[in-house]
Amino acid sequence: MRPFHLAFPVDNLEQTREFYTKTLGCNEGRSSDRWIDFDMYGHQVVAHLVDTLDSVATNQVDGDEVPASHFGVILTMEEWTMLSDRLKTIDIKFIIEPHVRFKGEAGEQATMFFLDPCGNALEFKAFNNDKQIFATN
Repeated sequence: MRPFHLAFPVDNLEQTREFYTKTLGCNEGRSSDRWIDFDMYGHQVVAHLVDTLDSVATNQVDGDEVPASHFGVILTMEEWTMLSDRLKTIDIKFIIEPHVRFKGEAGEQATMFFLDPCGNALEFKAFNNDKQIFATN
């Protein structure tokens, strides 16, 4: 699988740098005074400085109000548990607390949502079996 590239808006580059490197453990790549590249589990995510940020709409998913605009990585269950535990120890404010959704159904997954300092919603998830990632039944 090839790495993906995702660009997202932020209104504070220094807070963004601190959060993505220190909180999430991403390595920093190239940067300028208007953007920063991060290595997020082998994928290139780029924070672009903007003047204003838009509000986030939500959708109902398995009983949770999920931000319609979000991104993250599908981790192994071990990586997901380690990240969840680390975020809890630093008192991250979760939008949706770490839990398992779709229990006993196709696509059962561990998931958690939280915001970066600029309000971008992040979801990190994991499956016990990667064949469930696109499962329909």
